[in-house]
Amino acid sequence: MATLLQELRSALAHELALNGSFVPLGEGEESPSADLHEPVPGERTVPEVAATAPGEVAKDPREPMPALFSDTASSPEASSPDASSPYARIAGFIPPDSPLHRMDTLAEVEAYVRDTILIPLDERRLHPVFGVGNPQADLMIIGEAPGAEEDKRGEPFVGRAGQLLNKILAAIGFDRADVYICNILKSRPPNNRDPLPAEVAAHIPLLYKQIALIQPKLVLAVGKTAGNGLLEKRTSLASLRGTFHDYHGLPLMVTYHPAALLRNPQWKRPTWEDVKLLRTRYDQISSRAIA
Repeated sequence: MATLLQELRSALAHELALNGSFVPLGEGEESPSADLHEPVPGERTVPEVAATAPGEVAKDPREPMPALFSDTASSPEASSPDASSPYARIAGFIPPDSPLHRMDTLAEVEAYVRDTILIPLDERRLHPVFGVGNPQADLMIIGEAPGAEEDKRGEPFVGRAGQLLNKILAAIGFDRADVYICNILKSRPPNNRDPLPAEVAAHIPLLYKQIALIQPKLVLAVGKTAGNGLLEKRTSLASLRGTFHDYHGLPLMVTYHPAALLRNPQWKRPTWEDVKLLRTRYDQISSRAIA
């Protein structure tokens, strides 16, 4: 008996050394290891998981994997248009019911302008003046409305003001064919008066679509009316020029209209300062794109 008791004491000591405790088994009870899996009231249950290889994360088969970590999950950029893009934001200003949303090329938009009467000016024009230049231009030049010569030829900036604009562009290293040139209004106002607010509201979605399709990296607005129309301001040109404005994510500069320079040669010097800044910004943007 003494020998048996000694053997039992040794077994008990061995069990204590392995588990730190010992619960005698009774009839119908589970083993002590089963108690480790019983949930404690108020405590989150941790499910059993299969063993994993080193460096792997164990997966609970009962809990779905978040889409973010799925191998087949699409990124937000891949599954929907990038709303943070300047071009997407600008296109978002086009009225939802406009047919412009269904157009994918400048040619389609130009045909729509030619065949559609949006304002009374469209009925009296000789030709619509849509736009001209590189359809993938990094620099877009925007005026307010066509003049008499533009109305005759259906092309923006082709009169004396257009010739001066060509010289300004050449002075900073651009050819007319390198950039894209257009106006907010596609029809000439009578006697070259300023566009009316209702006329701008009707035609500016056409410009939004042009910007969205061309995707310029830099915008130059020529004239106070064009600058205020794009920036939705009512201020002097002196307060608009000489700096870059944030046009929904695009850098935009405002300077004097070439026609104004023909009447006021003293404004040529500040215009020269503006376009030099424009060229410097253009080169900075281009170098980042190449890098």
